[in-house]
Amino acid sequence: MGELVALIPAAGQSRRMAAGINKQYLTLDNKPVLYYSLVALLACGIKTAVVVVAPGEEGLCRREVLQPYGLDSKVQLVAGGVRRQDSVYNGLLALPPETGFVVVHDGARPLVSPREVAAVIAAARDFGAAAVGVPVKNTIKVVDDRGFVVETPPREHLRAVQTPQVFSYKLLLEAHQSAIAGGYAGTDDASLVERLGRPVKVVPGSYRNIKVTTPEDLNIAAELLKVPVAGAGDG
Repeated sequence: MGELVALIPAAGQSRRMAAGINKQYLTLDNKPVLYYSLVALLACGIKTAVVVVAPGEEGLCRREVLQPYGLDSKVQLVAGGVRRQDSVYNGLLALPPETGFVVVHDGARPLVSPREVAAVIAAARDFGAAAVGVPVKNTIKVVDDRGFVVETPPREHLRAVQTPQVFSYKLLLEAHQSAIAGGYAGTDDASLVERLGRPVKVVPGSYRNIKVTTPEDLNIAAELLKVPVAGAGDG
């Protein structure tokens, strides 16, 4: 079935964190945020990972994340691009052609569980593309350019999609190359695959799997880290 490889975009500039350092290197329980994402993925039988870092941060990542925890031999570092989409594409180009499936997971989602990772990998092997997601809790309104409500979509069909997102390597590479050719910018990798008309299976995720973007998120993640995981799909 080809090799399973993790691709972790961690090249964001963390403007909303305003910490003076990339948020992936901030600490939770004295370990970097990125450490937790890596360990969760490597615990699921993924032997190698490509971490896409901001240009010039390769040494920082090795010192703060890889070397202290013996991860050097399992992780390849690649310089990222201007946008997340560019960074993922750079990572894809660094993968060997025999790669079977790619597990894309944000470096700033430290609380993903190995159980969720395993579930989305299994779904991708069946359908070619899969992502974890949770039911939205709030009523969602579609508004026009003037701020007036146009539509209220049925909430039972809405999902807040997270990462990991897992794809056939050839499919994801095709999706990125098509997006580049068409000048299309997506908000996640699944949207690029959807643009090709290919189905993406959404499997139950967890409300614990938050993305650390602001200082408040870091505080929430620190509290959640103290609470034992009850299981995947806890929403």
